[in-house]
Amino acid sequence: MAGSEAALRKTESPWTLICTAIGGPREIAGKLRRLARTAGIWLRRGEVERRLDTLREAGLIDARLRPTRLQLFFGGFDMLRFVIEPAARDYYEQQGISFAFHQLLRVLDDPVSMIDPTGFVSDRDTIVGHVMQVVHLNPVYDLQLIQMFPAGLAHLEEQVRQMVEGSHPRQRTISAIVEDPGYHARLLDYVRRYRVDPNTEALVRQEQTLRDDPRFAAAERTFATLPGFVDYCRKLPTRFSTLAPRFFRVREFPVDQGSA
Repeated sequence: MAGSEAALRKTESPWTLICTAIGGPREIAGKLRRLARTAGIWLRRGEVERRLDTLREAGLIDARLRPTRLQLFFGGFDMLRFVIEPAARDYYEQQGISFAFHQLLRVLDDPVSMIDPTGFVSDRDTIVGHVMQVVHLNPVYDLQLIQMFPAGLAHLEEQVRQMVEGSHPRQRTISAIVEDPGYHARLLDYVRRYRVDPNTEALVRQEQTLRDDPRFAAAERTFATLPGFVDYCRKLPTRFSTLAPRFFRVREFPVDQGSA
């Protein structure tokens, strides 16, 4: 069942994919709940800081690496524009898939995963769903991030197992997006190996031509792990009046300075 479901992305018509990604009343209700929870997390004072403390206690970030919410916000946009988007464009071009249409399907399946690129204001299941709906360039960041939640890795493994077995509640909506029928099986194997040894060889997507670009390669190294991302954010300016102009001024990843 899982294999046939995963083939939907390349075999069904655009209209069928759109309808499938939207889902029925139960799926739509779930999306609205996740949106509401995300808004609540962002408005809740101290919640992001509490999550950073949890990651520090887990040994994933240094106690000194504590960026502000503004630094995380703008650092997330840099991760999106310098790594996630160019890597996705390159990958989907190789797959013969429209990047714009693919992003539309992702938004329809789960809007939250597109409005919070860092995951710091998302709930656990939103992060899990994001990992399952996108063939990741490298999922290490998300496997580290999910440890903000009690038994986060165990929940991720269980839901990926359900996707592989064809029993996940979001089976059809996620399958309307994922273009690689073998992705979830590889992801499940990697999550299990990572839980035993976090230093296990990463599940890196091989269909990538941008690594010859030194700026992309540097950005990928910076944003591939949670500690790298948090350190990058910490080095950004702290004031909105400086961060906003910088966003428009800096058009390429600043290799030499590593941040600003």
